[in-house]
Amino acid sequence: MNDEHTRAAEARKGTPFLTTRDAAHYLCLSYRTLEKMRLTGHGPRFRKHGRYVRYHIAELDAWSEGRRKNSTSDEEER
Repeated sequence: MNDEHTRAAEARKGTPFLTTRDAAHYLCLSYRTLEKMRLTGHGPRFRKHGRYVRYHIAELDAWSEGRRKNSTSDEEER
């Protein structure tokens, strides 16, 4: 099993909802980068469970898939 599948399997063990730190680890980003993306609206969709921010694994996967590029010259989304 490769690293990506191992990370996904570990994340899905308990719940499909991840904290910001867990979601950042899942996406191989720093949690501060994910927080900044949430503030600007450029990151993956998130949910508020009371005062807590949670990311659903399926939405993290969808966001990552939407960022797929064929070339470094592909237009950047802003």
